Parts: sequence; C-alpha cells; structure tokens
Amino acid sequence: MELLIMMILYLFPLLFLLFLLSKIANQYWRGQCSCYILRYECFKPSDERKMNSEFCGEIIKRNKNLGHQEYKFLLRAIVSSSIGEETYGPRTIIDGREDCPCLMDGIQEMEEFFYKTLDNLFEKSGISPLDVDVLVVNVSMLASVLSWSSRIINHYKMRNDIKAFNLSGMGCSASLISIDLVRRIFNSRKNSLAIVVTSESIAPNWYSGNDKSMILSNCLFRSGGCSILLTNNKALKGQSLLKLKCLIRTHMGSSDEAHSCCMQKEDDLGRKGFHLSKSLPKAANQAFTENLRELAPKALPLRELLRYTALSTFFHYTKGGFKAKLNFKTGVDHFCLHPGGTAMIDGVAKSLELSESDMEPARMTLHRFGNTSASSVWYVLGYMEAKKRLKKGDRVLMISFGAGFKCNSCMWDVVRDLEDGNVWEDCVSLYPPKTLANPFMEKYGWIYQEDPTTRGWSSW
Repeated sequence: MELLIMMILYLFPLLFLLFLLSKIANQYWRGQCSCYILRYECFKPSDERKMNSEFCGEIIKRNKNLGHQEYKFLLRAIVSSSIGEETYGPRTIIDGREDCPCLMDGIQEMEEFFYKTLDNLFEKSGISPLDVDVLVVNVSMLASVLSWSSRIINHYKMRNDIKAFNLSGMGCSASLISIDLVRRIFNSRKNSLAIVVTSESIAPNWYSGNDKSMILSNCLFRSGGCSILLTNNKALKGQSLLKLKCLIRTHMGSSDEAHSCCMQKEDDLGRKGFHLSKSLPKAANQAFTENLRELAPKALPLRELLRYTALSTFFHYTKGGFKAKLNFKTGVDHFCLHPGGTAMIDGVAKSLELSESDMEPARMTLHRFGNTSASSVWYVLGYMEAKKRLKKGDRVLMISFGAGFKCNSCMWDVVRDLEDGNVWEDCVSLYPPKTLANPFMEKYGWIYQEDPTTRGWSSW
C-alpha cells in the first residue's frame, strides 16, 4: 500500500511532466528549418595508395627510433586492429617520405580529395557550383593560407556572396559539427544550398618518434573524406536522401582528463604527433552517456520514455539493485557508429545493447577503409545504402567522437528507399567476409608475448 501511494505521489507527476516535455520538444523541432541531404560522395583513393599489413610492417621498420618493444607494440596494434588489407594512406608514406613531409604534401593530399568528390557531387546532383550558398570545410590537423574554402571557391569559380567557413581542431566529430553549423545557417536563410567537405590530413602528421602514446595513431588513421550536399528547400525534398530530425552536441572540455586524452603535441625531443592517452575510453564513455541523456527525449517514442520512467521509479523505491535501461531500438532502425576502433565500436554496442547486425556497417567500414577521422560515419552510411538496408521512413542514428573531448549525434529520417552502391560498389558483395582475422596473424604471432608497459593502449 505504501508503495502504491508513493507511485501515485511521485510517478504520475513525473510521467505527466515527461509527456509535456516530449510535446514541447516535438514542437520545437517542427519549428526548426528543414535540413535535407541531397547527395554525398565519399572518396576512394587510387589503388597505389593501398596499405596492407605487410607494407605497414615495412613502414615500421623504416623508423630507426623504435626499439624492439615499440616494434612489437605497433605490430600487435596493426594485426589486432580489425583494419583490413585495402585501406589507403597518403603518398608521402607510400613513397617513403614520412619523415620529411612538406606543406605542399598536405595541400596536394587535400586537393586530390576535394576535387574528385566535388566533381562527382556536382555532376551527379546536377547542381552548379554557382548555386551553392554555403560552404563548410573541416580539416582538423592542417590549416593553410589560403584557406581550404578559398581554394575550393577559386577552383570552381563560386559566387562572391557565398558564406564560407573553415573548421579545424575538431577531430573525428567535426563533420556533425559542420552539419550543425549548416542547420543553424538554414534557420536564417530560406531555400539555400550548402556543401560540407570533411576530411583529415594524414601526410604532414606522421609521427616518427618512439612515444607509445603517439605512435599508435600511425596504425589507426587512414586517408579518406566526404563531400555532402544539403538544402532547406522543401521543393527539393523529393530528390533528397535523408532529413535531419535532431542533432545533439556534447563537449567535456571542462574536465582536464577528458580535455587532454587525445591531442596534437610534441614529444620530449620536439617530434610532432597525435597523443592518445589511456584515459580515452573513460572520456568517451562519459561524453557518450551525457549525449544520450539529451538525445533520448528527442529520438525515442513517448511509450519508451514512460516505460523507462516507471521502471526507474519502481526500482528506486523497491531498492532491489536493478537499473532501468532505455531501449534505443524503439526509436532507431539503423546505428551509424564512428569506426574509431574495435574497442570503441564494442563499447557503444554494449551500452546500447546492439546486435552483430547493428554493428556490421561500422565493423566493415573499419575493415575496408579504416578510421578516416571525421568522414568515417559517411562510409558507414554508404555501406548501409549499398546493402539496401535504408528504406523510406527508417530512422538512422549517427554517433561520432572527437578530441576535446566531444560526442556528437544526430538522427536522420530516410526520405526514400536508398540503394546506391556509392564508394562500396565494387566490393560490397564481399562483405561481411567469413573472418576479420588479419592474414599475417600467424607470421607475427610472436608479438603476443605481452609487454606490460603497453597494456591499456592495444585495444585502441
């Protein structure tokens, strides 16, 4: 009887409040200007830029600053990373010049990506460069003068009144930050077209030292990029692929530990690289939890929110030690996860209780293209489309993580059935393979005689 009274006094008002908040949130997002994706083009470098495990082993051997333990550590990271044999690297590494890159190497790396994807985007969409109102370019680890947007504007002779933006230092979460910037601009500009160009410069950021927290990034990151065409013109809805439902950004920068867990820095000898600390998984988990807390009311149906609230209240007062969990599958059909590494994919999957089928697009993207930083989630989306998973009315949750530390997520509604083979066209029939095991596992088996000084990094 006492429990019933407590539920009447506390649970029902909470449910009513949740109902009102849900209504307010729905009204808010309906009032926001529409944001549609008309087309996106992922970058596939030429075959001579492919990096298999044997070649990666040769690259490691070229680093004369590595001792035996560092060599073992890197080989173990490569072999156990679930990254396949056909990912791509910059030409400086392919040519053996990773120790002495110049500014032009980074510029040429980016321009090759820019113009190939944008040429395809304009050709396939039928949109002229002169029609573009907004241009947002994000490249985190290389900022040049002239800016990237200026180079693109000059190359395509875009209009003088185009609104151009360059984002740097945002890491792997930058593309969703760029989408958010476009969405906010759309709120004040009707019937506009915008392009987001997202990539990362690998060529000038190769680390040639022996600091274990910095050499790991050499194994994880690969070349790639994506150009995305967006509009808020409802007359173009019939041509669109996806419609943005909501976008949530979480920044943990006020925490010193999260702030410094992944950052560009120099080692003790002044060699520049990208530092990944052992606290990265903890920072990612905290940012992810905070992001989901804000995302849930906007992404999940009211019935799931009511169920969660009722169970949470019941478990609180019965003190049975149980915890209620939200079922995100009630509001999401497809999970587009950032393929930052096996541990990151597994961590998100465990938190959301996802199946192997849910994780397949992220795992296959990591295997085929590696971690291409901010553009990675678009390769994951491309896999879903190439596999003909995306049907009209489906909802896609996109989740990315980045330096800062940040977790960004957004929900897309699928406007029509999607089945373009895109960048996966020539290989999607081969996925998923029977095994993701590295073919050089037997050759490099001796590396699993673990060095305790590397424990904590290997899964990342």
